Amino acid sequence: MNTDTPHEAAHLASLRLDLAERADAADLLDVVYRMVDSPVGPLLLAATERGLVRVAFEREDFDTVVETLASRLGSRILRGTARLDEAAREVEEYFTGHRRHFDLELDRSLSAGFRLEVQRYLPHINYGQTLSYAQVADSVGNPQAVRAVGSACARNPLPIVVPCHRVVRTDGSLGGYIGGLEAKKALLGLEAAA
Repeated sequence: MNTDTPHEAAHLASLRLDLAERADAADLLDVVYRMVDSPVGPLLLAATERGLVRVAFEREDFDTVVETLASRLGSRILRGTARLDEAAREVEEYFTGHRRHFDLELDRSLSAGFRLEVQRYLPHINYGQTLSYAQVADSVGNPQAVRAVGSACARNPLPIVVPCHRVVRTDGSLGGYIGGLEAKKALLGLEAAA
C-alpha cells in the first residue's frame, strides 16, 4: 500500500528524473523512454544514443515493450530524460496538424532485411495519401512480396513516425494496425482533414 503524500510522491518523481538525467548525461543508459499523451491514447517513446528506436501504443502493454527493449538493446534502461524532448515535440506537432513528416534521428536496429527495406520506404508515402500493400511491394522492387510488406508494417517498431498507417488493402479497406483499427482510422482522418 502506497502511503506517500502528494508532496513525497512529487519529490520521489523529481529524484527519479534527476537520476535518469545524470545517468543519461554520463552515457550510462542503453535506452531511455517516456510516455506522451496523444489523441490515439498514451504512447511510449524510447530512444538509444543513435535515435528514436520505438513508439508503442498502450494496447501493446508498456511493461512488455520495456522488457523487450531491455532484452534486445541492453538492460540499462530508465524512464524520462531530455533525450526524448524533440521526439515528444514532433509527435505533438504531428497531432496538432503542424507537422507532416518527422525530422528525427532513428535507430532502426529492431528491424532487418526486407522488413527494414519496407520500413525505410514508408516515409516516402506522402502525408494524407495511402498506398496498397501491393503498391508498396512493387515500389520496393518485389511485387510478389505483398504478405511480407504486411508483416513489415505489422512489426514496424516506429509507428506514426514511420507511417505504416498509410498502407491499406488493394480494395481500400484498412487492413491491420499495431495500434488497432480505431487508431489507424484516426491517423488517416487527421491527415485527410489537413
